[in-house]
Amino acid sequence: MREYQVCLRCVMDTSDPDIVFDENGICNHCKTVDAFYKSLPPVEKREERLLSLLDNIKAQRTGKYDCVVGVSGGLDSTYLIHYLKEHGMNPLAVHIDNGWNTETSVLNLDRVLKPLKVDLETVVLEWELFRDLQLAFLKASVPDLEIPTDHSLRAVINDIAKKNKVAFIFNGTNFNTESILPRAWSRSQSDWLLIKSIYKRFGKGLKINRYPHSNLVSIIFDRFSGLTRVSLLDNIRYNKGLAMKVLSEKYNWEYYGGKHYESVYTRFFQGYILPRKFGIDKRRAHLSSLICSGEITRERAINELARDPYPDKELLSQDKKTFLSKLGLSETEFGELLALPNKSTGSYPNYENTFPYNLFYRSFRDFVLKRNRRNIVLKNNEPQCDT
Repeated sequence: MREYQVCLRCVMDTSDPDIVFDENGICNHCKTVDAFYKSLPPVEKREERLLSLLDNIKAQRTGKYDCVVGVSGGLDSTYLIHYLKEHGMNPLAVHIDNGWNTETSVLNLDRVLKPLKVDLETVVLEWELFRDLQLAFLKASVPDLEIPTDHSLRAVINDIAKKNKVAFIFNGTNFNTESILPRAWSRSQSDWLLIKSIYKRFGKGLKINRYPHSNLVSIIFDRFSGLTRVSLLDNIRYNKGLAMKVLSEKYNWEYYGGKHYESVYTRFFQGYILPRKFGIDKRRAHLSSLICSGEITRERAINELARDPYPDKELLSQDKKTFLSKLGLSETEFGELLALPNKSTGSYPNYENTFPYNLFYRSFRDFVLKRNRRNIVLKNNEPQCDT
């Protein structure tokens, strides 16, 4: 078994099985992020190009909306809406209701979108099918249980953008807060073959094509059809603490206690299932990203990690009851799922390990990554640098 080690610059450790340390105890994640930041134009230049892009989009508007933005009530997507409206854009907000919204997330959306007069289109996922898909991923015993939600969000946003004849999708993914995410912890959300493979093996056999999805052909088609995804927050001086302050003071927006904790499912998954079943504390990646961006110190991150992912035991008990009730699991059944041998997503057929998909997928992915690095403003980056 590998000896435990933690990076001396960030707080990533050997819970990432692929982590590598140099002779000074600095991990590969830090080096990858540093190299990426060094490759970028100065933030002033990036924002100048971004503002020019926004002006061009407004000048060429033919319909009601300039762009589409996926929103959750969380920090990044909400600040994105605020920034766009501050610069005269008219976005259409799109929200996926997968049955797991917290009251705080719903209130946050209302408090920000209404005063800004931003239209909201909410797509409610078919619960019986989506619930069975989430159960299938639990039974598959893989560490990324968010793939069903993340995949459907991307597919729904693409469809709504095309329906409204909008060419630009702005997303809240950003390197300042999400530059580090090990591949062993999280797989590509776009892998429809992986989703189908897991559901075929562990699902009840419902018609999975009713679930909003994008296959390899539609992903490639969207890329070349003029639909452009822009990671806006990578092109401004984005600071998590300052963004929270702006939203709180201007809209009475409320923080929900952790990254992506605006969802009950995500809060329970990240705060309970990941640490107990997989030995993964996802806060390490989130905090390490903030260290690398210079927003927080390593000492502060260590202090954060010393706290339990669920400091509120009453909330943990409440979330667990909600989780088991909504998924129709008993305590015993849930315990049996946690005790299953852990698997990687690579244990199941997916675009990267299945012929002939892997030939097209890898070539396409490499092309996209090269294109993204050439043009930071018009990129559709994966949220993690560690590629």
